[in-house]
Amino acid sequence: MSRFTAVTFQNEYLPAGTGTVDAIVTVTAAGSAGPTAVPAGDRTEIIILDKSGSMTGGKITAARQATAAAIDCIPDGTHFAVVAGDGTATVVVPLAEASPASRQDARDRVRRLRAYGGTAMSTWLTAAAELFRQRTGTINHAILLTDGKNESETRSRLDLALAGMTGLFQCDCRGVGTGWVVEELRHISSTLLGTVDIVAEPDGLTADFIDMMGTAVGRTTPDVRLRVWTPAGAELTFVKQVAPRIEDLTGKRTDVTARVGDYPTGAWGEESRDYHISVVVVPGQVSDEKLAARVSVLSTAAGSAEEVAAQALVRAVWTDDIALSTRINRQVAHYTGQAELAAAIAEGLQARKAGDDRTATVKLGRAAQLAAAAGNTATTDLLAKVVEIEDPATGTVRLRRRVEAADEMALDTRSTRTVRVGKKD
Repeated sequence: MSRFTAVTFQNEYLPAGTGTVDAIVTVTAAGSAGPTAVPAGDRTEIIILDKSGSMTGGKITAARQATAAAIDCIPDGTHFAVVAGDGTATVVVPLAEASPASRQDARDRVRRLRAYGGTAMSTWLTAAAELFRQRTGTINHAILLTDGKNESETRSRLDLALAGMTGLFQCDCRGVGTGWVVEELRHISSTLLGTVDIVAEPDGLTADFIDMMGTAVGRTTPDVRLRVWTPAGAELTFVKQVAPRIEDLTGKRTDVTARVGDYPTGAWGEESRDYHISVVVVPGQVSDEKLAARVSVLSTAAGSAEEVAAQALVRAVWTDDIALSTRINRQVAHYTGQAELAAAIAEGLQARKAGDDRTATVKLGRAAQLAAAAGNTATTDLLAKVVEIEDPATGTVRLRRRVEAADEMALDTRSTRTVRVGKKD
């Protein structure tokens, strides 16, 4: 289990009569990293493969190879399974404890997969959830791969299924090729506290599966939550993860009391994440001081009681010193810009698809400007495949008339990745 620390970055000084407080809380987990830090029996990995008709040919071949490679990365003793899906779901590899023999059996079973049928992702996820429910109290992780739209069922059916499995497991989603819908996979990954990305060419699947599995087996604390307390009369505007990627946790709150709420963050390994806390407190007068929020990091190791692993305070101090009250904290300003960057990309791409070139140019130009200012070179490179960046400092761009679908989808899926203050990607 990791050791946690939490540090607050903010300008606590406010003008008299105001009450909006913003802070960045950096939470870091260190120590006890690596798969040996958690007994293998306390881990469960499930790979969910799309085997619908559109996967025929090179994609299903690459998916089988990637799955076999990921299975080879699973430590002995870890429980694992493979679910294959089309319009329904089939448990191709039942839950088994990883060993040389079970891994070989799993590879043989996966090798026999053939592509046919439709796409109903709720059935795939439900089958995985039923397996995970046999493994409660463990670090539960899934990889979901698809190449198409969820066209064999309604969105409401998918939403209903997801609601019943929130908190049970984390799910990293990957779309291969360009026939899938970013918003659909992002919805699944966000609900299940995972990641989403594009693998443009099937031959990239093996490396990506190995990377995801390596990250998963490096997690040592299965259930980490932020518990945020606010004083009487305060309104918590939002709680957002802002690094290493943007994820709005506000709607995921579980009330403990009227003034205390828990926000899930999933399992952790040795890593650091940043959170933006925004709260409006009852305004004070000059020289007044108030605790605006208390952020506690709650961790639960397998079979252990919940504990407060770290804590950070968000303060409000009222002053008539304009120099103090107008000072913008560097971390808060940086991540506010990164959030605007993600929004500008989303709005720009939406306008481009709608044929509104003027709005698309303005929004993507602003995105180029923000990415350059933040030193977010990865996003700048992605933007450059969709627009010609003439002057990043002013956000002067021109829409490219020919844009590869994979490049546009890569910009969309990776738009929420952020860089830290003073660092370049």
